Amino acid sequence: MSKRTWVMLGGGVPLIGLLALLAWASISTGGNPGGMATNSDLVEYEIDAETARNFNQDLIGGGSLKLSDYQGQVVMVDFWASWCQPCRVEAPILAKVYQEFLDRPVEFIGVSVWDNIGDAEVFLQQEGHTYPNGFDREGVIAIDYGVRGIPEKYFIDRDGILVKKLSGPLTETTLRATLNELLAR
Repeated sequence: MSKRTWVMLGGGVPLIGLLALLAWASISTGGNPGGMATNSDLVEYEIDAETARNFNQDLIGGGSLKLSDYQGQVVMVDFWASWCQPCRVEAPILAKVYQEFLDRPVEFIGVSVWDNIGDAEVFLQQEGHTYPNGFDREGVIAIDYGVRGIPEKYFIDRDGILVKKLSGPLTETTLRATLNELLAR
């Protein structure tokens, strides 16, 4: 074999191995960027009640919000992405329950993580979400909150205290009960 053949084999074999590894990783994560887990089952996590970390967020469709501006209201912060199937399953539930609580001191804030802005916009339009939703391109807000997978919800009471974390798609019953529990405090 010539020197040229050895060079091609030496460069080609690692390249083929790398491509095979990337293909395996894409298949095993379902094409999920960053390897973020999707939560298919509803789980409540124990958390230490603490002041919710404030954040500023640019909203999809324009404008911005600051979490601290919602002091005095019960707030649900929802971490989601358009590519997340469990997020798609619960989206109509969130839109419906949000409409039911419009006349009460409750706000939902959506945080789209590791998503494509165009896909996120289409998702929100398809699902009829009217509550504020922003885009967390680098996942800074998600990391600050300790998000492990999506969908994941953080509930903040009227005093700005983070009191509950629910992971996985919510049912109407669970969402209503959680909001009513926090409103009754």
